[in-house]
Amino acid sequence: MLSAPIGRFITFCARHAYAVVALFFILSGGAVFAGMNFLGVTTDTSKMLSDRLEWKQRSDEMGRLFPQKENLLVAVIEADLPEEGRETARLLAERLAADHTHFNFAERPDANPYLVRNGLMFLDPQPLSQVLNDTITAQPFLSALAQDPSARGLFGTLSLIAEGVKQGQADMGGFQTALSGFADNMEKAAAGHPQLLSWEQLLGGKLSDLAGRYQFVITKPKLDYGSFQPGGAAADAMSKAAQSLEFVRNGHVKVHLTGQVQLDDEEFATVAEGMVAGLLGSLALVTLWLTLAVHSWRVVLPIVVTLVVGLLLTTGFAAVAVGTLNLISVAFAILFVGIAVDFAIQFSVRFRAQHQNGESEQGILAALAETGDETGHQILVAALATSAGFLAFTPTAFLGVAQLGLIAGIGMMVAFVCTTSLLPALLKIFHPPLDCPSMGYAFMQPVDVKIRHHRKILLGVFGAVAVAGLALVPRLQFDGDPLHTKNPNSEGMKALHLLMTNPQSSPYSAELLVKSLDEAKAQAARLSAVPGVHDAMWLGSFVPEKQDEKLALIQDAATVLLPTLIVPSPKPAPDAQALRDAAQNTATALGGILDKLPQQDPLRRIQAALAKLATSSDQIVQDANTALVRFLPQELDQLRVMLQAKPVTVKDVPPELADDYLLPDGRALVEVHPNGVMSNSGALRKFVTSLQKEAPDIAGTAVDIVESARSIVRAFEQAAAAAIVMIALILFLALRRIRDMALVLAPLMLSALMTVILIVLLPETLNFANIIALPLLLGVGVSFNIYFVMNWRDGVQHPLASPTARAVLFSALTTGTAFGSLALSHHPGTASMGRLLLLSLGCTLLATLVFVPALLPKRDIDKE
Repeated sequence: MLSAPIGRFITFCARHAYAVVALFFILSGGAVFAGMNFLGVTTDTSKMLSDRLEWKQRSDEMGRLFPQKENLLVAVIEADLPEEGRETARLLAERLAADHTHFNFAERPDANPYLVRNGLMFLDPQPLSQVLNDTITAQPFLSALAQDPSARGLFGTLSLIAEGVKQGQADMGGFQTALSGFADNMEKAAAGHPQLLSWEQLLGGKLSDLAGRYQFVITKPKLDYGSFQPGGAAADAMSKAAQSLEFVRNGHVKVHLTGQVQLDDEEFATVAEGMVAGLLGSLALVTLWLTLAVHSWRVVLPIVVTLVVGLLLTTGFAAVAVGTLNLISVAFAILFVGIAVDFAIQFSVRFRAQHQNGESEQGILAALAETGDETGHQILVAALATSAGFLAFTPTAFLGVAQLGLIAGIGMMVAFVCTTSLLPALLKIFHPPLDCPSMGYAFMQPVDVKIRHHRKILLGVFGAVAVAGLALVPRLQFDGDPLHTKNPNSEGMKALHLLMTNPQSSPYSAELLVKSLDEAKAQAARLSAVPGVHDAMWLGSFVPEKQDEKLALIQDAATVLLPTLIVPSPKPAPDAQALRDAAQNTATALGGILDKLPQQDPLRRIQAALAKLATSSDQIVQDANTALVRFLPQELDQLRVMLQAKPVTVKDVPPELADDYLLPDGRALVEVHPNGVMSNSGALRKFVTSLQKEAPDIAGTAVDIVESARSIVRAFEQAAAAAIVMIALILFLALRRIRDMALVLAPLMLSALMTVILIVLLPETLNFANIIALPLLLGVGVSFNIYFVMNWRDGVQHPLASPTARAVLFSALTTGTAFGSLALSHHPGTASMGRLLLLSLGCTLLATLVFVPALLPKRDIDKE
């Protein structure tokens, strides 16, 4: 019914070829303008799901109420010594805070004066008592150091040790580790290779590890949304500031950048990396396959031009209808080339096989008309069915694929229009030769016969495969964690992996907003008891527990320590000679007790290093002084501050901490951290499910990941059902027979089930990027099957020997080439998309070229 009108339309376009080409080039120019001015890309995975979802609304509300936690750029500082890390963090925070061009704020959350002052009170009573006792034991040495915070004072304390050993009053058993570390530093200093001494590690021992290995500088960058990498300028400014710092330059400190802004920027850079090259490479390989398919550059060039124009027009539509592409819909270009080329190949292969006089204009027009009569309705049905498969995803809550569905759905119709108008016009202009008998595969006729002969066996095998696929469907796993689709080798992801082992810096936290602080306290206690929870923080978590008991211990220690630590006028810095004299005096004192020391005692090494230092140059001695005591004043200052701790309540928590847990209207936040690494989707799902049983309204990153996975799976179930219904309806209207409709749908379902088997066996985990293989499978599969079934209806007895089989094979090669370029992407999500598309394409091709010929009823062919 549609063949004649389509044929006449094709002939009309061919007769007015130059006008049609001019029209399309004008439209392409408009599309390019729209794409350059109105089309953007976002890497924000939170934009991939609809705001209609309840959990998404809660997540967005959290972002609105606590904006200081959103769009952060974080410097993670990894240092050889904790003091080097702290100094680097302090200087970096100061420089970034002063950079009002790139940052709204920069802060060090772990360096808040409130937390420093109450640092001892956050210890449990038992370790606190041990720390204070050890500090009191070291009181004589600390007193001497407070009076003279230099190497001279330090050497003087070693003389006290020598006197204690001489008198038999020094128990050095508890100081061996500290003295060994000090001996290492002394030997390096005396050799002219001074290394900074960590007083935190020397005095705190294992206690210093409780603070964690990393320092943080958290910033709120000013984002440039006109750039493909909005945080790029801020990240560059942070890197430049970090590289100028002393300990970064000498290699003792590494500064890693991470945070939502860095991860999003890297995501786009990784996706974009190779995208243009992949698209150009894909077009080059597509051109090669086209040449092998149609054997004439006079046909290849019109096909390539038609593809490019169709792609430009689809891009223009995307700019107008969508505006901002996401990480899934950005792949529409390669997918358009992969699928739209099928229409052009089908048309061109049939066109070259026409038995007309290709030398004359009338012969070309007649060949185009006959090709339109033969293939126009087939391509239209394939385009409509493919478009329906895509458009079925548009109403779903998964906006990532909804966008792709809309763009690709309209793109298929654009491809049909270009194939039936621009392509005939270009073929008319390029005037390729016709009557090419090699367009079919005559050598495949025996294969057709074999398939017909063994059709029952083949159908039985495919039936068993379908049953196996159905049985494996429940074993499909969906990983909704967006971190798993990012490049693990990017700077932001490497830094994030450093933090994942620490529950309180894990990105997989959950948040619950309650009406008051009292309710927050109760909820925190209840959620802390949930299996898999490490801790539940609320504002009260910043108020130490058992304050009376701890303050009594601290005040007792302060009574002994503070009078000797608070020195109004410390000694002035010594010169080189004073340092040499102090080193010589201490070396002599230690030399007098060597016979009382065990052979491996670190004091022997210290004595030798001091003796060597006493005869060293001014430069070596001064450098040794700097290395040994550079961080001593800060450590003494911190000790003085912590020994003056006082009782605190929730009201004493400073605003810069409280604002993260308390809103002006009294509502309070409870932040739940998981116990263990949550990079496994099963563990994360279990963690979130346990929390939701206790608090159904809980939100946060962990909840977002799990709920987004559920929403995506639900969206695909709905869309797949709708797509199949829509495709079936289009097929019924076009074919007008239930049986013929089933002949198209059966191989489509079989290819889907074969894909399931491969996904489970390889295995290939489904994620929000590669799950789009489903609509692509429907689109490609239904096209191939329609051509074979409609040819069978038209009396083609050997489908594998027909030009259609050739067109299908080369369509698959061109589509596979396009998908293969995705599989080579450096972006794990895009690469997994390409791999899964290749798997589904292979299954589709097997179903079309083997299952369909076996499935077609033999008696109907025999009659015809």
